[in-house]
Amino acid sequence: MRAENTSSTFKVASAVFNLLNPVPFGLFVAVMIFDFVYANTAEVLWVKSAAWLVSLGLIFAIVPRLINLGFVWFGKRRVAPAVKLDFWLNLVAIVTALVNAFVHSRDSYAAIPDALWLSVATVVLMAIGRIVLAWQNISFKEFGHE
Repeated sequence: MRAENTSSTFKVASAVFNLLNPVPFGLFVAVMIFDFVYANTAEVLWVKSAAWLVSLGLIFAIVPRLINLGFVWFGKRRVAPAVKLDFWLNLVAIVTALVNAFVHSRDSYAAIPDALWLSVATVVLMAIGRIVLAWQNISFKEFGHE
């Protein structure tokens, strides 16, 4: 009976992880695009929208990382090194995005170029994590467990 509860809990956590994991990447890509547009147009709307998107991306990034933390570092199964690398790259990307959120809280004219470089760094870190997993043919179906 206990094994069924663990399996059921794992399935729910896996479903939540698979549902929420791609959302922050998309939001952070949008932040990067908005920062590029603002850098070229100086229209305040773009940097203010980027500030909202980076905050929303951080909210959506926390839950999948907590689930991943539980299964990768405290789970009973052995995970591939690529999954651990993806975890660390995403964690550094989240810290970078947090700093980016603070930069976006400044005056619009003071946000660029710092916000732009932080946005690019966030997207690149998350993209490298996904590339590493794809290179190793690891899917998020079961959090990369072997």
